[in-house]
Amino acid sequence: MSETQTESTISDSLPNVIDWLPTSFKPFWSLIEYYPIIGGLMICLCFLVLAFLIRFVMIGVFTKLALTSETKIDDTIVNCIRNPIFTTVLMFGIALGIKVANFPFGTDFLVNVIASLVVVSWIRSAFILSSEVLKILAGVHHKFPVVEPRTVPLLDLLIKLIVILLGSYVLLLIWGINPLGWLASAGIVGIAVGFAAKDTLANLFSGFFILVDSPYKVGDYVNLDSGERGCITHIGLRSTRLLSRDDIEITLPNAIIANAKIVNESGGGKPHIRIAISVGVAFGSDADQVCEILQSIGDQYPEFCKDPVPRVRLRGFGASSLDFQLLGWIIKPEDRGRIRHEILLIIYKEFCKHKIEIPYSKTDLYIKEFPDSVGD
Repeated sequence: MSETQTESTISDSLPNVIDWLPTSFKPFWSLIEYYPIIGGLMICLCFLVLAFLIRFVMIGVFTKLALTSETKIDDTIVNCIRNPIFTTVLMFGIALGIKVANFPFGTDFLVNVIASLVVVSWIRSAFILSSEVLKILAGVHHKFPVVEPRTVPLLDLLIKLIVILLGSYVLLLIWGINPLGWLASAGIVGIAVGFAAKDTLANLFSGFFILVDSPYKVGDYVNLDSGERGCITHIGLRSTRLLSRDDIEITLPNAIIANAKIVNESGGGKPHIRIAISVGVAFGSDADQVCEILQSIGDQYPEFCKDPVPRVRLRGFGASSLDFQLLGWIIKPEDRGRIRHEILLIIYKEFCKHKIEIPYSKTDLYIKEFPDSVGD
């Protein structure tokens, strides 16, 4: 390429720029027109200085403003966008410098690589930002929390998938690839995978709705209509695990447990649950005395909650007994069997002490007459 052709190419790519410059800068621009590589390097250096200025001045101002607020979200946002903003400004300057340098080959390829690096930088920052913001929102203690801690992994995964899809779409556009064909191919593959792994997908969708609907959480004691009872130890996207009272871990697919009737013993507005201790006394016993003894046992038992207070109820007249119940509230559902055992022992000893009869089945045999002796 001749010197005249080079001047013509540069002038066409940068029209009338020399008319905008002060008189003192025009000799430098003439030098750039003759040596475009020097111009490209100067543009890269200028944008490098600009990137540092934006990082230390503009971001510094945002950082000071963020420190004045009570929430940590704005601090996290500033920290996460600091590097991608610097990278974007610097890479834009490098791409512009490559264009000005007007390499004989590979210019478009280098520009596409630089644009891809910018997109990857923003994707990486979006990953970090989503995780940090969700952790902050999950840690906010409020009457109505913005994000439940147990849904943080699921929301984080969904946000990252969306970021990957958008980033991939932009990368395909940068490299001049039509994404519609890829989307159509992905749709056909998705249909085939859906038929082949319908059970797995059913468990995944059920796990998603379990995490969102939250019928139970890790640490809750649940009863299923299939008979399983135990403590929830893990909630995953495919299965839920519970530890039975026999210390046996049971793994249930989410598709099954999502359609089952679940009795959550740890649910409700309060953490404690009520247990009822049933006991019968013989007819003729002093009902007031029985109530006083049972109430005293409930008030003095240390593992009964003080609010609500224990109470005694006469439930009915049985075939051979007056049926009473001692009602008390406990904190941990897994202690119900042990507490019932201890309370029944105390009631038995107190009834024996006060000579209150606990009725039991009796059979009286009446002989109407004896047969005549044989041989009389």
